Amino acid sequence: MIRLYGRLLGAHLRSLLEYEADFWLMIFGTAMMQVVNVAFLSAIFAKVPHINGWSFWAVVAMFGMVAVAEGVGSLFFEGMWNLAWQINQGDLDYMMVRPYPILLQVSSMQIGMNGLSNIVTGGLMLGFALANVDVAWSVGRVGLALVVLLSAIVIKVAINLATNAVSFWMQSPSPLFAFAVHQVGDLARFPLSVYPLALKAALGFVLPFAFVSFFPVSVVLGHGPVWVGLLTPLVAVYCAVVAWIVFSRGLRRYESAGS
Repeated sequence: MIRLYGRLLGAHLRSLLEYEADFWLMIFGTAMMQVVNVAFLSAIFAKVPHINGWSFWAVVAMFGMVAVAEGVGSLFFEGMWNLAWQINQGDLDYMMVRPYPILLQVSSMQIGMNGLSNIVTGGLMLGFALANVDVAWSVGRVGLALVVLLSAIVIKVAINLATNAVSFWMQSPSPLFAFAVHQVGDLARFPLSVYPLALKAALGFVLPFAFVSFFPVSVVLGHGPVWVGLLTPLVAVYCAVVAWIVFSRGLRRYESAGS
């Protein structure tokens, strides 16, 4: 199944590369967005040395975590954002009769090349940030950093799946709910401690975007609520299970397009 998934994504990649100018403009535009984010942070920290005890490089690490997680979601699972359209048009009919998991068919229907530049620029932000923070690196800490990074990616992809699967009930051709939740996730670029209690609860538990950036960075840097950050792998498992349940129940109520 993994091999076939790669071949499906490869077919979409080859189709995108047919339009090279569009491809490179997309890559450049996405990279510039991350450059603007760093410039924005630099302007803030030029006036304020710390935000609630968090340094410039710690916040850059949070921005990098979000960029990498979003990049993986776009590059490998962009098809989830077409789920609402597939439901509305009844195109899931074709997928249901194919001998391949429907979720993997949906996820591999499109490839977002902007995800590649997000992964690269996010990885660079993480690299520079971790190189400029005072952390006593060890084999164990490096392993822990990799675990929370992978867990953060799973959480972001799972949230995308669950919110897009809501389209089974809304039946709109556009993933408006998923897009609105995605926009809320931008708040996770900053330390959770700067927000009021209601937003802390929303970003920490209701929609656990804080486990994509804030809590994993806390674990790696040993600063802030470290013990909560250690729960990141468990939150990833929880999000994946919830996303699968929402998608499965939505699929059971799928009624085709009626034509």
